[in-house]
Amino acid sequence: MKQLTKLLLGVLTLWPFAYVVLFFVVVFATEFFMPVTGQPGPPPLIALILPLHLLTMLTILALLVFYVVNVFKNERVEKDKKALWAIVLLMGGAIAMPIYWYIYIWKSAPAFNNRSPDQLFSGNNANSINDVTAQRRENEYVFREPPNWRE
Repeated sequence: MKQLTKLLLGVLTLWPFAYVVLFFVVVFATEFFMPVTGQPGPPPLIALILPLHLLTMLTILALLVFYVVNVFKNERVEKDKKALWAIVLLMGGAIAMPIYWYIYIWKSAPAFNNRSPDQLFSGNNANSINDVTAQRRENEYVFREPPNWRE
């Protein structure tokens, strides 16, 4: 996906939050600052925001379908997390979509996806992940000498 496409998808994903703010501003402005008219029907600002409200609901539905399909097609999502992400997106809706967008669409791929299988699993390659992980474990988790608890 191109950077511009990712950015536009992010803007669409954040639109429901911006719309909620816009909606409340319009409703409060209509309630507190518009003069009371004797005309029947909704105030003019509310009548203008109703199509935008419907368009936002359709946008959320379309984004939800896009993200659930993307979960199962995206290779960056680990196989054991695909069903979990689908449930989170369906249950979390507009709150979960920006999180998924940032983690799996906007951010670049993790470093281990750019390595060849030989680099990932070879024990004699100095740049392999196994060597780095083993070295990190050796430095962090192994006591050089046992602690003296009596002091």
